[in-house]
Amino acid sequence: QVQLVESGGGLVQAGGSLRLSCAASRSIFDFNAMGWYRQTPEKQRDLVARITRGNDVNYADSVKGRFTISRSLLAKTIYLQMNNLNIEDTAVYYCNAEMWGNDYWGQGTQVTVSS
Repeated sequence: QVQLVESGGGLVQAGGSLRLSCAASRSIFDFNAMGWYRQTPEKQRDLVARITRGNDVNYADSVKGRFTISRSLLAKTIYLQMNNLNIEDTAVYYCNAEMWGNDYWGQGTQVTVSS
């Protein structure tokens, strides 16, 4: 059983910062990779950032240089530091974990960026 619990979303002004957290119910080293996705009512769920067991990371082009994904093995948590937020970053952000061909998702956390 895998549970992922996100936190840290909220309302922020454009140019501001937020940090999202995703706490896992088991060691994050069990997962092949973990990541953050986001979704709006108009769009599909898209990858924002991903980190593999080997600590390789990749980002969507739209967030490169502004967002940073990181992890704490001890805390069984991954993070998404989001800086210089803009209105287009408004979405529900979901934590994802990949393990043995299966995808696990958190419940999502809303990020709203105001002008």
